[in-house]
Amino acid sequence: MLLEIKDVCKVYKGKVKANDNISLSMAKGEVFGLLGPNGAGKTTLVNQVIGITVPNSGTITIDGVDVIANPAFARQACSFQPQNQLPVYLLPAINAIELVGQIRGMRKADVRRRANELIDRLGIGQWRNVIGQNSTGGIRRLVCFCMAVVAPGDIVILDEPTNDIDPLRRRQLWQEVRSLAEAGSAVLLVTHNVHEAERVVDRLAIIDEGRVLGSGTPAELKASEGDSMRLELILEPGMEPPPLPDFLLETVASNRRMISKVEKENVVSALELASKLKDDGKVEEFSLGPITLEDIYIRMVGRLEEDEETPEGETK
Repeated sequence: MLLEIKDVCKVYKGKVKANDNISLSMAKGEVFGLLGPNGAGKTTLVNQVIGITVPNSGTITIDGVDVIANPAFARQACSFQPQNQLPVYLLPAINAIELVGQIRGMRKADVRRRANELIDRLGIGQWRNVIGQNSTGGIRRLVCFCMAVVAPGDIVILDEPTNDIDPLRRRQLWQEVRSLAEAGSAVLLVTHNVHEAERVVDRLAIIDEGRVLGSGTPAELKASEGDSMRLELILEPGMEPPPLPDFLLETVASNRRMISKVEKENVVSALELASKLKDDGKVEEFSLGPITLEDIYIRMVGRLEEDEETPEGETK
């Protein structure tokens, strides 16, 4: 494995366990998702991988090198897009991207070609020569993504890379992520957006309160639910959640969404109930389908965290 994290613990102020005996590994050419709600310990773990923070115990190696003892090696091996946007406000997009490529040792002509390719593929050509402060938040985040991948390291770490970004460019960004893995980099995707992670990761770990709650491929994690189905109800605006029968299991409500587990023998009853709620004007729409990674996430974490970021006006 390229990256090996074993029994890593990070304690703040002597009692707050940001990471609690975390063990993970990543291979070359793999997209690995680190999923969890805000405050789960994801960014703390990343900061230890790249040598910004030192764990209280445990080991972290990249290609066999102890990066706790040699943090400079970690920073050379990893390219990183932090969750908080980089200060690109006074630089045009093309210059910000080229600057990072040159710092990472690319020749000027090569970095210019690579930067322009990324800008064009992500559909931000009209902002190529626009300084950051005159761009939207989503465009600035895409520029930060380009800065992280213009000269990708053996490990590319992306911390919440799609916040603020409109749906079309999100799809284009995920295509670039897959291209990075196909070219040989290991990509560590840090996110709480479960829907997007399911489409792009090869393997993942779900963490909360500093602990790994489950790991594996999306298919392996979903297989634990057997033949169960999921019923999702979208309530009419302003409608209070209605009482639900006992055959709808482990219901989680978030804003207007209600998601329940349905055993195979209760599928017909669930459809009849959902149709009646819709006819009565309590439910705007509903869906019944196979268990998703989001359902596994809910079971493990015990709550559903909506994407808090709202795309700004990228289409202006």
